[in-house]
Amino acid sequence: MKKTLRFMAVPTLALAAIALSGSPAMAADQSYQSTLGQLNGSAGSGTITLDVTGDQAHVVLKVSGMPATFMDAPYPHVQHIHGGAQGVCPAPSADKDGDKVISTTEGAPSYGAIVTTLSTSGDTSPAAGLDLKVGGQGASYTVDRTFELNAETKAALKAGTAVVVVHGLDPATLSAAGQAAKSDLAPTLPLAATSPALCGTLKAGQMKMPAGGADTGVTQETGTDTGALAVGGGLALIALAGGAYVIRRRTAGAAA
Repeated sequence: MKKTLRFMAVPTLALAAIALSGSPAMAADQSYQSTLGQLNGSAGSGTITLDVTGDQAHVVLKVSGMPATFMDAPYPHVQHIHGGAQGVCPAPSADKDGDKVISTTEGAPSYGAIVTTLSTSGDTSPAAGLDLKVGGQGASYTVDRTFELNAETKAALKAGTAVVVVHGLDPATLSAAGQAAKSDLAPTLPLAATSPALCGTLKAGQMKMPAGGADTGVTQETGTDTGALAVGGGLALIALAGGAYVIRRRTAGAAA
């Protein structure tokens, strides 16, 4: 009878290991992504991912093919999350003054006002929206940082109206009227400096489940519980092997 109980205890331990490994440690994160399309004749490209955990957001924005210099210095490209409007990028018909450039103001009915500044450092509020010092610099760059989400950005993400806009055009590619025009946001700058070049709506992607211990900082994305089941299966095998080993040792000892 005692031997039977010992054998029964082994699968019980294995099942407990599977149950523990399959239980989520915390609520799932939400991930948003977008591939940025070209506006105003831009030759650039970009992608963005935004992973949200509670009030925190981790953004990775990668931009390339943008104008490299402006007034003999690296071109400062400001970029933002806009929200509260239609949640789309503007069509060519958004150009209301006929200069063949969709200005930031002309695009606003489509993508809305700034709700977050995707700055390279420091302030991420709308107040930093025109701070060229914290814009992306040059033709290619990456913004990779974590910041606190404000209520307006959360609402736009939830409603599906959050739009990422990267600004800064090559003046030489604009029409004569566009080259002569001043910025609608900062009259001391040319229109090209603040007009949208890339645009994309943030779409919710796969749910992101936490993995790895908190002390290791390891994360692993998965859309299913396959990883948890695999871990549980591994623990089950360990429990079975360990239990069988102990029983064999005790049996051998009794026989001796």
